[in-house]
Amino acid sequence: MEVYLATLGCRLNEAEVEGWMRQLDARGHRVVERAEEAGLVVLNTCAVTAEAAKKSRQLARRLHRQNPSARLVLTGCFASLEPEEAAGLVGVDRVIPNAEKDRLVDHLEEVLALESPPRLAQDPEEEPVWLFRPSHARAFVKVQDGCRNKCSFCIVTVARGEERSRSVESLCEEVQRRVEEGHREVVLTGVHIGGYGHELGTDLRGLIEALLERTGVERLRLGSLEPWDLPEGFFELWSDPRLCPHLHLPLQSGSDGVLRRMRRRTTRARFTALVEAARASIPNLNLTSDLIVGFPGESEAEWAETAELLEVLRFAHLHVFTFSPRAGTHAATLPGRVAPEVQRARSQAAHAAAARHRAEFLASQVGLRHAVLWEGRGVEEPDGSQRWSGYTSNYLRAEARFAEARDRRGEIAWMEGLEVVGEGLRVG
Repeated sequence: MEVYLATLGCRLNEAEVEGWMRQLDARGHRVVERAEEAGLVVLNTCAVTAEAAKKSRQLARRLHRQNPSARLVLTGCFASLEPEEAAGLVGVDRVIPNAEKDRLVDHLEEVLALESPPRLAQDPEEEPVWLFRPSHARAFVKVQDGCRNKCSFCIVTVARGEERSRSVESLCEEVQRRVEEGHREVVLTGVHIGGYGHELGTDLRGLIEALLERTGVERLRLGSLEPWDLPEGFFELWSDPRLCPHLHLPLQSGSDGVLRRMRRRTTRARFTALVEAARASIPNLNLTSDLIVGFPGESEAEWAETAELLEVLRFAHLHVFTFSPRAGTHAATLPGRVAPEVQRARSQAAHAAAARHRAEFLASQVGLRHAVLWEGRGVEEPDGSQRWSGYTSNYLRAEARFAEARDRRGEIAWMEGLEVVGEGLRVG
């Protein structure tokens, strides 16, 4: 059977889809690149925000319109949180909750065996959302699922359930398989990877040490990492150059009062100390983060604390989110909603600060020598040369022009003479 896989949302969703691709291939099914070519369409949904849930519904309708004769299966966080609504969408044949994701391919084969025709229909359009395309250079590996944290704004704990870690042995085996398939970089993903292994008697440091020792991975990168539960001596691991000097540590707020209402297990002082330790141990570290502005009850004084801390920490990149209530979370019930115009002003200020800090970090990279993993080819130049794009080990987008036209995907090249162009680096 031809199967089309689509996803939106987090890197963990991407890692899950990559795993299903391999399982489907091993069982003799063919993963196709267009929904119109498939007899079965699978959508891995997201619900981290109300907007993400809306996009999940829109994409499900769009996929059905593109191929109304194909069976349509929904899984992921939206499908788990709103199973009845998901099942009621036009064209949906089966809803598979997150708790059953590990057996998703088994469920899909059950769907293939159904004798009833797929549900037909047509439904209003909606905006396009990016569809899954596997990287030929970078592989995402899911190390754990679920989260024991109870951040007041987060619905993912409800959608994903309790923490469950995969064994070190199984992860070493999978990473080595990805290496043997030709992947030069592996990204470790999960809902709360900092809590990896607590129920197995190990931790994230033990996993990383095992992967560096037992596999041939050339570049190992970590996904988003909550700024707590990190093992003692964690940053010492970066003495191995294969561990990429990039960390995404979500801050969310620079005010202790807001952090308490968010139920975050950190303070501005502890977060600052963590950042200082990371930068002291990891040369040329690219540190990125998340921020929520306009959280319920956020006063002018609390926002000023956050703005001040942003100037101290100076992240190389910052995702700025304006708070909106998410049904099912504690934060949605909190009093003290911040006026929309105040939220917009704070968001604009945060974006402006982030842009300045991003420009500063990019400027600091000029003149340095970077190893770039080439992943995507751009438009060919009039003179026949090719411009390729990729990422440095510290996760900066880089471009270069090559006179020789050939496929460079998956190659790692040391580049010098990089200059800042827009939001990235370029040579030539």
